[in-house]
Amino acid sequence: MEFDALLLSRIQFAFTIAFHIIFPSFTIGLASYLAVLEGLWLLTRNEAFKTLYLFWVKIFAISFGMGVVSGVVMSYQLGTNWSVFSAVAGPVIGPLFAFEVLAAFFLEASFLGVMLFGWKKVGPGLHFTSTVLVAFGTLTSAFWIISANSWMQSPSGFAGTVEEGLVAVDWLKVIFSPTFPMRLTHMVLAAYLTTALVVAGASAFRLLRNAHEAESAMGLKMAIGMLAIVAPLQLLVGDLSGKDVLEHQPAKLAAIEAFWETRTEQPFHIAAWPDRTIEGNHWELSIPKVGSWITGGSVDAEIQGLDAFAPEDRPPVFIVFWSFRLMVGLGLAMIALGLWGAWLVWRGHSARSRVFLRACVAMGPAGFVAVIAGWVVAEVGRQPYVIYGILRTEDAVSPIGAGSVSASLLAFLVVYSIVFSVGALYILRLLAEGPLAGAHEGPPTEHRAPGSPLAATPEDPGEPGRPDAPNPKGTR
Repeated sequence: MEFDALLLSRIQFAFTIAFHIIFPSFTIGLASYLAVLEGLWLLTRNEAFKTLYLFWVKIFAISFGMGVVSGVVMSYQLGTNWSVFSAVAGPVIGPLFAFEVLAAFFLEASFLGVMLFGWKKVGPGLHFTSTVLVAFGTLTSAFWIISANSWMQSPSGFAGTVEEGLVAVDWLKVIFSPTFPMRLTHMVLAAYLTTALVVAGASAFRLLRNAHEAESAMGLKMAIGMLAIVAPLQLLVGDLSGKDVLEHQPAKLAAIEAFWETRTEQPFHIAAWPDRTIEGNHWELSIPKVGSWITGGSVDAEIQGLDAFAPEDRPPVFIVFWSFRLMVGLGLAMIALGLWGAWLVWRGHSARSRVFLRACVAMGPAGFVAVIAGWVVAEVGRQPYVIYGILRTEDAVSPIGAGSVSASLLAFLVVYSIVFSVGALYILRLLAEGPLAGAHEGPPTEHRAPGSPLAATPEDPGEPGRPDAPNPKGTR
């Protein structure tokens, strides 16, 4: 394997996007969760919802900032490392990125200040509206980014050639490319699952330390409800998305399932060891005929194998095959966790089952891993094209030397390792402290930013009988 400018540029982009996608996949769901929490507090005036809001908005602010910083880097790489792609596809894909900034990022940034610092400066209705608009902004951002990526996966609504440049002739077809609806739904649901798992894991961690922490028990129940509903729905959406892949990217589908021969009654490979050098699998754990039934809807459906494509047009099978199984395996674990939690909630034991609480803590990072694995399937499975069927990846790279890319890649590795490790550790520290850490303790109010929910405390100093309530007699 030669580490030329092409391979190093792909590694660099994969590294930066893997870091970046962690934060949007969390903040998209967390913004909606904050809107729900504030809405429930306004409806019920239950201080537990307010306490949870003030806690999770701190996590959101940090994650949002880290997502913005990591996202800016990728846009520059399109010009430095992928200038040919930018020149060829810029007239089509450039406006989609511009819409993301104008319609989504500006909306988020405009109302984020009110959301973070206007808790005691504006009315509850306006503050809630700001939270809802920030949540809407994150979803709008996902809309435009997935639209741009989906066009690269299944380009439509354009004219021109690689030599002449591509131009949009039908913007509706560009924005709503064939695979876009299912891919957007799949990503948004993945973001909600990621947030639900983090909330469940953080709440379970606190309940393992203090089984009577009402706020954490409430957060856990809300997360369980999301998991129980969304995880099975995600399985259905994933299957529908797979049908789109079969129609528009058959080579990717063949790599996902390690189908080497075009045939009917394709088996479903639970596990295998694909090897492109022998154009087959060294070993397989398979269920006969089920592969055709899952992908084509019938055991008699003929499914194209990798033999239908020239060797140079095939994606890397091993990476795509196992990344897909990692994603699906974690998805099934999420379904099991959600159903298990729903049964415990129905029995009234969700906060008391220590085995379940430990399982929630262990599954806390699973959403991030599944999201990264899913993007690996999408991006590596698209190879050897950067615009599927139009522009090959090797033809899209900038005319720069391997030494320049190596230097920038090394710089990214060092900076990201320091900056994002510190940020992630700080978030984990806040999660470990729990929602009550800043609710009843902390520096005097005059030393805090006035009106900021990052420093504000619930007005109620505590409820009698709770471990954190102040003792009126001054004794313990």
